Amino acid sequence: MGQSIELSVSQRFEIERFSRAIDGTADAEALRSIAKQLLQAWHTQKAATTWAMSQQMGGMPFARPDS
Repeated sequence: MGQSIELSVSQRFEIERFSRAIDGTADAEALRSIAKQLLQAWHTQKAATTWAMSQQMGGMPFARPDS
């Protein structure tokens, strides 16, 4: 994994947009909700990446980086 992953311009704009929304939120409950959504998205992406890598390797189980 020597190559770094670069985000597209569109992805960088989305990150900036959400970062500003988070920075502009003073409501603790809203911030908790955003954090939970991000946590769910992060773990869903990790699972999808693990699955895709195992498919690329011919269906062989792939050791997850966090295990």
